[in-house]
Amino acid sequence: MTQEEVFKNVVSHCKEYGFIFPSSEIYDGLAAVYDYGQLGAELKNNLRQFWWKGMTQLHENIVGIDSAIFMHPTVWKASGHVDAFNDPLIDNKDSKKRYRADVLIEEHAEKLRQKIEKEVEKAAKRFGDAFDQAQFVSTNPRVVGYQTEIDTMMQRFVAAMEAGNLEDVRQVILDAEIVCPVSGTRNWTEVRQFNLMFSTEMGSVSADASKIYLRPETAQGIFVNFLNVQKSGRMKIPFGIAQIGKAFRNEIIARQFIFRMREFEQMEMQFFCAPGTEMEWYQYWKAWRLRWHQALGLPAENYRYHDHEKLAHYANAACDIEFKFPFGFKELEGIHSRTDFDLKAHETYAKKKLQYFDTEKNLSYVPYVVETSIGLDRLFLAVLSHAYQEEKLEDGSERVVLRIPAMLAPVKAAILPLVKKDGLPELARSIMNDLKFDFACQYDEKDSIGKRYRRQDALGTPFCITIDHESLNDHCVTVRHRDSMTQERVAIAALSGMLKEKTDMAVALRALGTKVD
Repeated sequence: MTQEEVFKNVVSHCKEYGFIFPSSEIYDGLAAVYDYGQLGAELKNNLRQFWWKGMTQLHENIVGIDSAIFMHPTVWKASGHVDAFNDPLIDNKDSKKRYRADVLIEEHAEKLRQKIEKEVEKAAKRFGDAFDQAQFVSTNPRVVGYQTEIDTMMQRFVAAMEAGNLEDVRQVILDAEIVCPVSGTRNWTEVRQFNLMFSTEMGSVSADASKIYLRPETAQGIFVNFLNVQKSGRMKIPFGIAQIGKAFRNEIIARQFIFRMREFEQMEMQFFCAPGTEMEWYQYWKAWRLRWHQALGLPAENYRYHDHEKLAHYANAACDIEFKFPFGFKELEGIHSRTDFDLKAHETYAKKKLQYFDTEKNLSYVPYVVETSIGLDRLFLAVLSHAYQEEKLEDGSERVVLRIPAMLAPVKAAILPLVKKDGLPELARSIMNDLKFDFACQYDEKDSIGKRYRRQDALGTPFCITIDHESLNDHCVTVRHRDSMTQERVAIAALSGMLKEKTDMAVALRALGTKVD
């Protein structure tokens, strides 16, 4: 099965089992907008909680806020979004499809990288233990050619974007012979810039209404509240402010399911530090955020760093943590050293000082900022797409299983009476009523026990607790483990302790800690 087929199955699975639905589906939906179903909402909440606890509970100098979606329109003028929050767009004349020029170029570069990986894999098999990957990559003519093509293309693209030369951006696409994924042709229009902000009007009478924007990011809500938080919380530099909230971007090219949407959720932290210390903190957060991702329980090889060649106007360093989605490595989280751009810009436009007074040094300064920003929806997709597996079992049967890490699973345990009689449902209900205060549980007595196991596998439930006739006498139940399908007898009195040990995210948080090696 190809990765494209796997991804289609993941999307289908999300709808069938209540994770994600197309928004307004009874009206044929709304492009690039989705609703989270009953299980999706639970998984999303668990991801939120793990990020929030990791930021605000593991770091004594980080606090959280919840700023408004609507903000004074001058906020977005100061931040540069009104004038510079644009995407370079290009149309294919044959397919009539519109694309982001930068995405076309980056995807072409990724295809070339995949060709390099295939050459390396073939050589590794051919030479075995004697294979020297570094020497092969630096000397093999085909690999060197691919890498030179990538480097030349990306350098030209970065230079063109920095110079604002959209004709040169188009020429990069033409010279790389990048084709439209739909038509397969290279019949491209000129490249144009398109502002991504949604605008609306605030006011009861249209004549008096003022133009405002739906926020395209949550970070500015943190910056305008910098002094409010610092003074009310008596915060000392360095300290951070975290926030989770909705953001909105009028993406012309919104695709790949929930990877790129027009309404999405961000989890951001702005870390305020003294000028001159920002690179030290940039390296700290770069390393710590990768450790946080790996604490989710997904394989380390699914992550990689990607340092930015073209920096945003406000940054002096930036990198992405990329994840291996079914459609390739893509950005999951960004870590940026934003310098003092944002606070100084708001000082200028608001005509108010946004400075920190250092009592030890007896001086005031505008702090520098290191940002960590992750899309909650992308994180959701990363977890779910890796968890989805289709397995053929030893007896020849097949099952679809979601290997969601137990601490994140929407349902922690399914309570299953073997039959609907002989006092088993009553005992099962008693166990359910005892566990539901601490764990998300689901009660199910329909169909055969085998079908119920398969249903819970598809939901990602890590533990199935079966109550049988022996349970009435020995006060034990059968606990089935989702991943191994092994079963064990566990005393009813020990169930709560077992589930806490296996599903409590505090275990992962303790292992994560705050220390960076």
